[in-house]
Amino acid sequence: MSNSECSHNCSSCSSSANCKSKNEPQKPDNSKFLKHTLVVMSGKGGVGKSTISVNLAVSLALKGKRVGLLDVDIHGPSIPTMLHLQNERLMSNGEKLFPVEKAGIKVVSVGLLLENPDDAIVWRGPLKIGAINQFINDVDWGELDYLVVDAPPGTGDEPLSVFQTITGKSSAVIVTTPQEVSAADVRKSLNFCKLLNVKVEGIIENMSGFVCPCCKTITPIFNTGGGEKMAKEFNVQFLGKIPIEPAIGQSCDKGEVFAFTNCESETGKIFSSIADKILES
Repeated sequence: MSNSECSHNCSSCSSSANCKSKNEPQKPDNSKFLKHTLVVMSGKGGVGKSTISVNLAVSLALKGKRVGLLDVDIHGPSIPTMLHLQNERLMSNGEKLFPVEKAGIKVVSVGLLLENPDDAIVWRGPLKIGAINQFINDVDWGELDYLVVDAPPGTGDEPLSVFQTITGKSSAVIVTTPQEVSAADVRKSLNFCKLLNVKVEGIIENMSGFVCPCCKTITPIFNTGGGEKMAKEFNVQFLGKIPIEPAIGQSCDKGEVFAFTNCESETGKIFSSIADKILES
């Protein structure tokens, strides 16, 4: 949009995230029922955002918080599979949608609206933005202390729409893996948050070493310390390192939540510690 097209001659027309029309309708106040929204992000795909989102949401619920989990990965929703909810569907009373409940959290995903979970969703930006707005404002979430949002890779429509739709407190949790190739892309998410003036709760380094299922020894299979280095570079909190553990993958395949069924394991305690740091901040 050029400056000549902008009705209020704002000085920030070069950024579509900052340019709003005078005639834009007032957005619903969702701060009345969503106390805090945590958007789990990464500039890189395949770093385990969905695994982190599910286990973080359940870890917060285990600490007595009222938690919702919103999957805004429109084209590749994995939350229903990870929670073994493929056969569940969101119900409606004609005015509101009702979340599905699992492991003490309320879950909403576009995957819970599909007749066939293998159907491809071929939507452009406006349809995705509309769906995300409905998932936040037209769902009967009840009152939540935390809404954890599992975002797709990158800094496009989905995370931008979430932050623009939320009227209450919101912040980001950034996920990376130890390698520099991942960290380079993740820096874009940190700069995205800086551009939107979004607080970053901290960085999680996922796949940080491999836990031997026999002796429980952690062996670094990638370089380590990338997440901590990035946290210092951007002056944000380093939340913790999550190792590769076969039990985590097995839990996802079974539709179980590792942080729920293995909360006393060393990795389970790391998830709990990350939740504690977020609560403290």
